Amino acid sequence: MSDCEFIPIGFVESDFKGIQDDPDIFHETISRIRILDDFAEGLFQLERYGRLYVIFRFDRAEGYRLVIHPRGDANRPERGVFATRSPYRPNPIGLSVVELVGIDGNVLTVRDLDAIDGTPVLDIKPWEDLY
Repeated sequence: MSDCEFIPIGFVESDFKGIQDDPDIFHETISRIRILDDFAEGLFQLERYGRLYVIFRFDRAEGYRLVIHPRGDANRPERGVFATRSPYRPNPIGLSVVELVGIDGNVLTVRDLDAIDGTPVLDIKPWEDLY
C-alpha cells in the first residue's frame, strides 16, 4: 500500500470543540468554513448551489475500531465501522452534505456540518449538478 497525502483547503469554525459521540447533535447547527487564501479563488460561482459535499479529516480521532457500538452506547448492538458515522475509521475521512447559507469572501456559512472546530477541510463539491 502507498501513503497518500492531502493538504487542507480550509478549516471548520464551530461551537463544538471536542469529538461528539452523537452526530445528530449537529443537525440544524450553523458552522463556518474558512478557506485558505491560496484556495479562495476556487469558490467562484459556488453561491449558485444550495447544498454541498464537505470532505474533511477526523484529525483528532486516534486509531480505529472495525466493530463498535454506535455513538459509543453499549446498549446499542455492535456494527461494523462502515455502517456508522464514527470518526474512528481506518482512513479518518468525513463527509457531510450541508446547506450553503452564505459566502462572505473566503468564509462559507453552512448548516448541518458534523465536524468540530479546527477540523481540516480537504475538499468541497456541489451536491447537485447545475449543468
